[in-house]
Amino acid sequence: MGLLTGLKASITRATDRLFSEEDPKRIGIYGPPNAGKTTLANRIARDWTGDAIGPESHVPHETRRARRKENVEIERNGKSVTIDIVDTPGVTTKVDYEEFLEFDIEEEDAVRRSREATEGVAEAMHWLREDVDGVIYVLDSTEDPFTQVNTMLVGIIESRDLPVLIFGNKIDLEESNIQRVSSAFPQHETVPLSALEGENMDEVYDKIAEYFG
Repeated sequence: MGLLTGLKASITRATDRLFSEEDPKRIGIYGPPNAGKTTLANRIARDWTGDAIGPESHVPHETRRARRKENVEIERNGKSVTIDIVDTPGVTTKVDYEEFLEFDIEEEDAVRRSREATEGVAEAMHWLREDVDGVIYVLDSTEDPFTQVNTMLVGIIESRDLPVLIFGNKIDLEESNIQRVSSAFPQHETVPLSALEGENMDEVYDKIAEYFG
């Protein structure tokens, strides 16, 4: 059974979840590898708590287990929302150990990383199925968003009727094409940003407070 087939099989039902007025909303940060999920998670956490969530890296699949930062309170325009940020591994159809060899990683370590990354994808899907109240979906605006994984994941999010924000990251790069991202999923608003440079974070926080508050 392929990884993508297994991911589809793991989503066995669509459930509705109502937000509690008392508990923090569990907001999962999803998207493909190297879209900037951890960079965004760290920026949000640092801006509102002073602490980062995890290490950032240009090596793919550096986040191989979900990381969680609890009780992040965001206040914008008179609205306040408290969220638990869940930074998830990048979801892909296949994790090949040879991807790591390109970064001068020894083969034994590369094989271990690929195994952990594959397990991390399954864990991310469990979170999506059971343990998140909303989703921030991060896409690299320099890459083509029309992929099987992106379409599948957005479909799963919609089937659960979860509030979702799509963030087109890396607008600081010359190759960025936000229109291509917004055209891929026109049913959802796309917010442009650069998590690395901190560009347009005011709108990011406005939308988080609006969608998840």
